Amino acid sequence: MAENLTIQTGTKESQYKSLLPQIKALIEGEDDLIANLANISAALKAQFNFFWVGFYVVKNEELILGPFQGPIACTRIKKGKGVCGSAWAESKVLIVPDVEKFPGHIACSLDAKSEIVLPFYRNGTIVGVLDIDSDTLNSFDSVDKEYLTQLLAYLN
Repeated sequence: MAENLTIQTGTKESQYKSLLPQIKALIEGEDDLIANLANISAALKAQFNFFWVGFYVVKNEELILGPFQGPIACTRIKKGKGVCGSAWAESKVLIVPDVEKFPGHIACSLDAKSEIVLPFYRNGTIVGVLDIDSDTLNSFDSVDKEYLTQLLAYLN
């Protein structure tokens, strides 16, 4: 198990290419989902200094706050509500360049400006979402989607 991260500078893509193998080594052999989500959150926060990065886990037909890095957050989100609930309901990645323009956006923090939410799966079933917020507009794109999707495949 890796216990340290090497923080990479450069393009977003080069940062992901350096970080993903490190995260894979960090969680490899650990079967506790919460422990892995905690380390993934910490690694993403350390590398990219996102405003907020964390997980919501499906429990009893709603998303419950899981491990995260950043300011306090909403604890429960209903299916189809906000960006996280919509990504869960639609079973797809949502990239929101300006959260103020997303219908039904749940403002856990007024400082969040853009967001990406990706569902993650175990045995073909969505078990939660990765939620990343930025305090600047238009922070997320297809590069984030590609590499974060690869990262979440490690949890399956």
